[in-house]
Amino acid sequence: AGKSTCMKILTGSLAPSAGHARIDGIDVAREPVAAQRLVGFMPEHTPLYPDNTVRELLHFVADLKGVPRRHLRAHLDAVIERCHLAEVSHRLVNHLSKGYRQRVGLAQALVGDPPVLILDEPTAGLDPHQIVEIRELIRGFRGRKTVLLSSHILNEVSLIPDSIPGIRGGS
Repeated sequence: AGKSTCMKILTGSLAPSAGHARIDGIDVAREPVAAQRLVGFMPEHTPLYPDNTVRELLHFVADLKGVPRRHLRAHLDAVIERCHLAEVSHRLVNHLSKGYRQRVGLAQALVGDPPVLILDEPTAGLDPHQIVEIRELIRGFRGRKTVLLSSHILNEVSLIPDSIPGIRGGS
């Protein structure tokens, strides 16, 4: 129906073929860097560097996002704690289970503390226990962040948000 395409447009990964997309009033095509500063994006298949540890990967993302050095360690510690990654933070991403890799994908979206999170199929391929954990993590942002979440599983979506917009027929 266009969920992933819409998310790619909002994150500046794909240019819109028509119309405009704005995040907090900022046109994503005209001011992509300003718009991207507001967004943490977790694509359906999060590209993670398998030969980095979790902490190294998040440090790299923090450098890309311009997280100030003086706050870097405390910020990464908070993200790691929030995503329940402390016990695996020094392990290589390649050696993590699917559930932990999903958490790492969410953690990289949280780096820089963006006010908007765009999560494309964040529970895809997870077992029921991992789905509950990710759902609770996302629910924890209520009142603190705007979360745009896509899923083709309507029951799953109905358990998380305050409101549910729909895309039908690509619009």
